[in-house]
Amino acid sequence: MNYIEEMGKRAKEASKKLLTLNTETKNRVLTMIAAELINKKEEIKKANREDLEKGKKEGLSFALLDRLELTDDRIEAMAQSLIEIAAFNDPIGEILEGWKHKNGMTIEKKRVPLGVIGIIYESRPNVTVDSAGLAIKSSNAVILRGSANAINSNIYLSNLFNEVGLKAGLPENSVQLIEDTDRKFVNEMVRLNEYINVLIPRGGKGLKKFIIENATVPVIETGAGVCHIFVDESAEKDIVSPIIENAKTQRPSTCNSIETVLIHKNIADKVLPEVTEILLEKGVELRYSKEALEIIRNKNDIKLAEEEDFGAEYLDMVMSLKLVNDINEAIEYINSHSTGHSDSIITQSINNAEKFLNEVDSAAVYVNVSTRFSDGGEFGFGGEIGISTQKLHARGPMGVRELTTTKYIIRGNGQIRK
Repeated sequence: MNYIEEMGKRAKEASKKLLTLNTETKNRVLTMIAAELINKKEEIKKANREDLEKGKKEGLSFALLDRLELTDDRIEAMAQSLIEIAAFNDPIGEILEGWKHKNGMTIEKKRVPLGVIGIIYESRPNVTVDSAGLAIKSSNAVILRGSANAINSNIYLSNLFNEVGLKAGLPENSVQLIEDTDRKFVNEMVRLNEYINVLIPRGGKGLKKFIIENATVPVIETGAGVCHIFVDESAEKDIVSPIIENAKTQRPSTCNSIETVLIHKNIADKVLPEVTEILLEKGVELRYSKEALEIIRNKNDIKLAEEEDFGAEYLDMVMSLKLVNDINEAIEYINSHSTGHSDSIITQSINNAEKFLNEVDSAAVYVNVSTRFSDGGEFGFGGEIGISTQKLHARGPMGVRELTTTKYIIRGNGQIRK
């Protein structure tokens, strides 16, 4: 067996032991690791600085450096996430439904772990802890493959997780990190269907395209976020700019930040000048359609949008904007340009709100709210393994329950089928 196969074999063995782990032990593991994250905050930041310095030398973009950085707040958020996950009801063993067959045997539907989960992710080292925590709470073993630009952070965090976890009763090899950053191991990992039950990629289009085209392991697609806000003609003017500003600038490198704004032509005169000024002050590079530029009198510091700007995932301080004739055009545009992640309407019309909610085909659809709330923590999941943009087997932010499947338990006393 090679390096990856050995890792898969160890993970499968660990997954069997995790099935026997009780809730108390899992919770103790998570809370002890949370405490150690706070205790080792300075050491974590030191490892992270090595990655940041290397990334700057290699010319990583603002968005990638932002995703890579671990601040005090972000480390504390990782710890808090583990505490929240520990506080959840344990989903494993839950009986979802049950009934009695006419021949007297009983049939129950029970929640069980997926088994071994493979996570392939880029930049964000907090994913190391979030993914491991959710996997352990749902009694899954996990194999992590982060990107080369976060390797020092990931190694430190995974070692911390395992060192503390083992002391608290976590089975060995429950959480494994592929420390060799050679890309050939990704190719081997996505074909390890003998040991890995599901792959969850978290990264850019290139990574996801490669995995979808090459994987023999089932894949849950996550994270691609071409998100939109549609400003309806009935929108309350006072909330338009704050929502758009937050959705674009609060943390533009995340998949739930907006890339395109659509504005109803009948309200554009009232809201577009203010939206433009606020975004320019924040340092956003704006790319407007011809009609939008005419309303703000062709400002020199705004670019004319190209066709490829509509549907682009910038993950940066860049945003496109165009005008639409009505809600039908907005919905049609979003459904043909979005990645099915998160989209929002700003409106005071109940009918238009319901129409948007029903007809926009995305995992999370909002009314008068920033798309930045598409997040496992904000949804009360304590964290997320990813935000699924597909429809099987999970959709939207994936918490503990989304890392489970079911099996049927049948009990009888000698029944045979006639």
